[in-house]
Amino acid sequence: MKNLSGFSDSLASVSESPAKCEQCGATTRLGNGVCVSCLLREGLDADEQRSTEVFESVLAEVDVPDKQWRLGNYEILEEIGRGGMGVIYRARQRHSRRIVALKRLLSYHADSHETLVRFRREAEAVASLDHPNILPIYEVGESEEGLPYFSMKFATGGSLQQIGPALRSEPRQCVQLMAKVARATEYAHGQGILHRDLKPGNVLLDGRGEPLVCDFGLAKWLDADSDLTRSLTTFGTPGYIAPEQSEGAAADLSPAADIYSLGALLFDLLTGRAPFLGTHALSVIRQAAEKPAPKLRSLARSLDRDLETICARCLERDPKARYRSAGDLAIDLERWLEGRPIVAHPVLAPARIWRWSRRNPKLVATGAACLLFGAAAIWFFRGELVGAPENSIAVLPFENVDHEEKNIVFTELMRDDISSQLSNVAELKVIAGKRVQQYTPGPQRNLREIAKTLGVKYVLEGSVRRVNRRVGMSARFIEARTGSQVWESQYDRDLPQSLGIPSEVAQAIANKLPVKISPAEKAALMEPTDTLSKSVSLWRKATDLATQGSGDQLKENLLQSERLLNEATRLDPNGVRVYRELARTQLALWRCESGEKGATARRRTLAKQALDQVVRLEPDAPETHGSQRMYHYFFLREYDNAVRELILEKGTLSKNAAALLNGAFMERRGGHWEDCLAHFSEAGRLDPNAESIVRETARTFEMLRRYREAEELVQRRLATPSEAEPGFYRQLGEFRLAQGDAHGANEFLARMPEGLRLPENESLARITAALYLRDYNSARQLLAAAPANLIDSPGIMDQTPNLHFWFRAQIDRAQNGALKARETFAAARAETEARWGDREEIPAQLSLLACMDAGAGRKEEAIREAKRALEMRPIAKDAIDGPYLAANLALVYAWSGERDLAIEQLSALARIPAGPSYGDLKLNPKWDDLRGDPRFEQMVESLEPSG
Repeated sequence: MKNLSGFSDSLASVSESPAKCEQCGATTRLGNGVCVSCLLREGLDADEQRSTEVFESVLAEVDVPDKQWRLGNYEILEEIGRGGMGVIYRARQRHSRRIVALKRLLSYHADSHETLVRFRREAEAVASLDHPNILPIYEVGESEEGLPYFSMKFATGGSLQQIGPALRSEPRQCVQLMAKVARATEYAHGQGILHRDLKPGNVLLDGRGEPLVCDFGLAKWLDADSDLTRSLTTFGTPGYIAPEQSEGAAADLSPAADIYSLGALLFDLLTGRAPFLGTHALSVIRQAAEKPAPKLRSLARSLDRDLETICARCLERDPKARYRSAGDLAIDLERWLEGRPIVAHPVLAPARIWRWSRRNPKLVATGAACLLFGAAAIWFFRGELVGAPENSIAVLPFENVDHEEKNIVFTELMRDDISSQLSNVAELKVIAGKRVQQYTPGPQRNLREIAKTLGVKYVLEGSVRRVNRRVGMSARFIEARTGSQVWESQYDRDLPQSLGIPSEVAQAIANKLPVKISPAEKAALMEPTDTLSKSVSLWRKATDLATQGSGDQLKENLLQSERLLNEATRLDPNGVRVYRELARTQLALWRCESGEKGATARRRTLAKQALDQVVRLEPDAPETHGSQRMYHYFFLREYDNAVRELILEKGTLSKNAAALLNGAFMERRGGHWEDCLAHFSEAGRLDPNAESIVRETARTFEMLRRYREAEELVQRRLATPSEAEPGFYRQLGEFRLAQGDAHGANEFLARMPEGLRLPENESLARITAALYLRDYNSARQLLAAAPANLIDSPGIMDQTPNLHFWFRAQIDRAQNGALKARETFAAARAETEARWGDREEIPAQLSLLACMDAGAGRKEEAIREAKRALEMRPIAKDAIDGPYLAANLALVYAWSGERDLAIEQLSALARIPAGPSYGDLKLNPKWDDLRGDPRFEQMVESLEPSG
């Protein structure tokens, strides 16, 4: 049996290299050339001895141990999975010895453009996601045969498909896992990616039992159209996919499709089966499209109704009837775990009838036609609000009486809590949130028109005032058509007790309406929110917000996150993680607001206030030292203090590659170059495949003018086939420019693979090479094609983007002379003023303004500005930015006719790291004003690289 099993495995393993049988002409795939057809024929032959010899020959080959083989940087250990598109191996990374999972495209798909696109789509999708519950991708590469592969974290705990049966008797553990999976899915949706194939086999578990969502092979970007052919293999797994996923166009899918799959996953974990079963895939798909999902408790009676409701809400056939987001699902799962009432409610019979009518329009059409005339007559005589349900209410935005910004969030919280409490009553229709946000308080608010628009009979409005720790609130429950007040109440409480007001308001309103309230609903209505849980809820929401969006949207999210965190600190003054998150948010906002008037001072002060509270509450915690490290590094630029905090945070830097990398950055800024290189070296030993370590180590060698070592380090990295990273090619070009070899720089840049040769990867190096070669027409053409965010010096901390005008002026001066270029520099200065004129002084920007003023002939202004920039960021305070600013001061002196001062300044810079390179001083036209002076020429010679 063992041999037969091995023979079967051998058939599978060698099936990708077919050959022709010399006897019968049939295709054979066995390594020894024996045809399967002939082999079977021999087995039936009367000559038993001959048959035995043939079989033993084949089986002997099968029993030969597999030869070790490699894929890129990885040693393949064993196959652990296989699907329609790829095969997954357990593999070992050759240098780090790390065990990984490696997925490779099957070779018979090599000619399929569609499959290659899907495989690469999976790699791109996962590589763009960074979440603790999403399986991380380490590296993307290509085999010698040109087949793509990628390596991932090796999950040792198996999949939900494997451990599901063991979890079935542990509903709490099932829900805990699914809450984390829902959070991970919400994160992916926030990055614009749908999974589209969530199922038990695609949720793995690490060694600690933490879930890891994997296999984004069907992932779809929410803002991009997919051109993949739809088939039974490209729309997901029947039993777990939403009905619309098999029926509609892929472009029409929304996050609701993944929410359905999450519900099916939860259903499977709790019952041991998918919601729908069938003899074949089409049968399952048809059932999901035509029938409501079975009730959870019909298969597992011991489970409670809230879990049944959660599953039912996910498995609604109408996408709009499901949870609005995976985050909302996670919240309900977390509320269930905490023993709190869930937000979702069972869908009532009237709603089900309405949905049935939408699916069966022909059956409804006849009845509708018969009733149309009568309904119109009733409407005419009954009045315009007759269609509003009797038990329907809109909770309108409350008035923030004192109009203080710090009370905005609290006012919204009170209103939202009332809405949430009222939503516990199944028979009550409640409209709140975004649908009512436009109806701000004030005399212009027409309650009758609002109720008519929203289709409700009642409205609730109110006001909130908070002074210190005292809260006053009023609430008015109004019948909208007549404007009559049904109920009103005033409240005056201390802050902790005020959080019980929404519960009291909801109870009072429910008692005024003819609704039936179950015991569970009554208990939910009477449950007040405590300050601690509310603070935690705000912290969680703020943390999620801070990771979403980009550009202006990210800034708006961060500002909202700041408001939520400030409110959380007022509710719980001892919430250390809230203060820690608030300090991080201040740093993120400072980066978004970089250059805005007063931004640095304001954010620095607010970050320090938050940090003071962190230190008060947890002075010795590693996370506290981590927060202080960021504060010292970015806000104060105290790099020695930052390193000390890093050591206290990590305990030691010797065993943590990420900590060593951070330490190296700080040592480099502080001018401790040998310590910096030692940290980079140790980090590289611990994690030899980290791109950032290789790149930054090479950059440090360049700053130290050790060009050969920098070049060799990057060349070794590029010798690895899978390491075609554009930054490495750009660095090689920059190293050649620094050594005065502009032609060599262009040769290195030309070696960049075609797919990586994009303007953002090579523009600055190519423009610089053209300037060094005095090829000004090419420099202008390259500048015109350069990206909008071109940066003068990528190494400085305060980057200065959008500098096309600065490079245009330099090219004009080099080509046409200083006098003719003055107008160009003046225009560049004016354009800069339009961009930066009303912004905070940033040294790098002020320094460039000084250079433009010098080019425009404004000597006094230029020298004053360049000196001011260097005073703000001296070399003693920053070993990278300082030399850059000092070199710009030298350029201002040179262009202003102060040759002695310029050469004196450059001579000092020639003796320290991070100063101007040999190539810059030797070839850059901007230093032409100093050429011919023996002092300058001697200094340039002293910098010439040896060898």
